[in-house]
Amino acid sequence: MVPNFLSRKEAGAFLKERFGFGSKKSLDKLAINGGGPEFQKAGRLALYTPEALPRWALSRIGPPQLSTAQNPPTPAPVLARGRPRKSIPKAAIEAGEVA
Repeated sequence: MVPNFLSRKEAGAFLKERFGFGSKKSLDKLAINGGGPEFQKAGRLALYTPEALPRWALSRIGPPQLSTAQNPPTPAPVLARGRPRKSIPKAAIEAGEVA
């Protein structure tokens, strides 16, 4: 059986319609920085399977809550790119004191 594939634009629309979040731009960024759904490449095109998208989206949704103060969600990891700001001492970065 041949799998169905979605383009990045179609995958973003699929996520937005079904889960309320996701877009082509967010998938573009996640493909570069990591943390997005798995995809396959066909030349320059990124192709997503309809099975991988819900699996990824559900992994991003936290447990049920009754208020925003109850069980604060764990923030998603921030992936830094580029050089650290000059205001951060180099010794602090090397010592691992900066997140």
